[in-house]
Amino acid sequence: MKQVERWGLFEIAVKGPSAGNPFTEHHIEGAFTGAQETVRAEGFYDGDGVYRVRFMPSFEGEYRYEIAADFLVEPVNGAFTAVAPSGGNHGPVRVAKQYHFAYEDGTPYYSVGTTCYVWNHQSDVLIEETLKSLEAAGFNKLRFCVLPKHFDYNLHEPRSYPYEGTPMDSSVLTDDNYYDYTGDRGGNRFDKTRFNPEHFRHIEKCILALQGLGIEADLIMMHPYDRWGFSQMSHAEDALYWNYCVARFAAYRNVWWSLANEYDILKAKTLSDWEFYADVLVKKDPYRHLRSIHHCIYQYDYSRPWITHCSLQRPAQVAADYRTQFGKPVVLDEMSYEGDIPWPWGNITGEEMVRRFWEVAVRGGYPGHGETYLGHRADLNGRETDVLWWSHGRKLYGESWKRVRFLLDVMKQFPGHGLQPQRDMFNVSMAAPEGEFAEAKSAYLIYYGIMQPREGVVEIDRATPYRVELVDTWNMTVEDAGIHKGRFHIPMPGRQYMVLRLTRVDGQER
Repeated sequence: MKQVERWGLFEIAVKGPSAGNPFTEHHIEGAFTGAQETVRAEGFYDGDGVYRVRFMPSFEGEYRYEIAADFLVEPVNGAFTAVAPSGGNHGPVRVAKQYHFAYEDGTPYYSVGTTCYVWNHQSDVLIEETLKSLEAAGFNKLRFCVLPKHFDYNLHEPRSYPYEGTPMDSSVLTDDNYYDYTGDRGGNRFDKTRFNPEHFRHIEKCILALQGLGIEADLIMMHPYDRWGFSQMSHAEDALYWNYCVARFAAYRNVWWSLANEYDILKAKTLSDWEFYADVLVKKDPYRHLRSIHHCIYQYDYSRPWITHCSLQRPAQVAADYRTQFGKPVVLDEMSYEGDIPWPWGNITGEEMVRRFWEVAVRGGYPGHGETYLGHRADLNGRETDVLWWSHGRKLYGESWKRVRFLLDVMKQFPGHGLQPQRDMFNVSMAAPEGEFAEAKSAYLIYYGIMQPREGVVEIDRATPYRVELVDTWNMTVEDAGIHKGRFHIPMPGRQYMVLRLTRVDGQER
């Protein structure tokens, strides 16, 4: 009997008609039944007369399946066994303890992500370099686009297109319309009822490569930065696209759904359109992957029941406020980029990016990284001036990425599933573990940010002793400052970006 890991991907392929338009004229789906679940999953046409149905088992044990299609005389039946997951396979990420995340097996997940919008649309060489950089950096979530993107520093053609057809001749564009990012330039010849399966197979290859590195694939389904007309498709074309993507991608355990990057700039779409796309996900994704939508200026109503977490383009200090307002996990996917490009959102320092990362974390949210270096770094490092991490991936040239893994390690060492903001006074923020660990006063982080005191003064209560550690978030060092209780004073180095970490040590005295 065939075997697949729990939370792995099981696939059935059947031969069927290739004449006409198989993407619109035929339908295939499967029913998968185990002792603890029955799941129905729609399939898709993958070209060359091949139809596929995919399934992700959520439990161990034997499953039976039945594949039905309008072109099959009799259903295809069979069985397989879901076996124990291998190391590193913890299942899909879910919301945990209201404001945080955990894998389905209960392992806490602390999102520290980055953005490479179209790394997957680059050459094989560039993609391999990106994967090596991701492995070195320690990010565990990556935002990227299913559709190609047209924007500054990313004006070349992608490696493939989602539909059959040909793009316009971009050599005829002038500055008057080349730097217009609002939709179809004209001259494109795409049949938006016929997908290019190779485009989607390649994205699946990228999803699996990220999965092998323990990285969540945060799929940006739509965006406004377009010259091919993909941001201005009809309602019927959009419906076909969404259903096809869900059928292809939903069975991968590391998928997140981001309905859009900067949805409010997609002028051809209305609120009812976004609610329609969300409804497709709710009804067609049987695995309930995380869902959100990203904004530019006008944020979405994150209280909508289909939204699992807030995906924000906002300053770091809003994390605690949005937790309170929406009662959901807060992910600051964009809070400016470390770099030196002219755009004001793309030229903060590495120190400022690291400060924002820690600021978000101690305010109970989850930070997102980005890098947009150009100019002098091209001369110093011999890199192409139009290959930016934020768009293409490849290599990281900044300083903030080197310090992401350190923050992640500190968060993993904290009890519980995440941090709960305690107080914020004069740019000094304090956090405790969420839930029962906070009630037990088990641990605290005090982040001094831009402040540079020579002494930290702390008082939690008079009776509880704490192991105090001095954490330098920039130099990535941890120094033991002894055990203290009551009101105590800790010598500090007079540098910015310092943290005091307190861990309860009952039964010990100063």
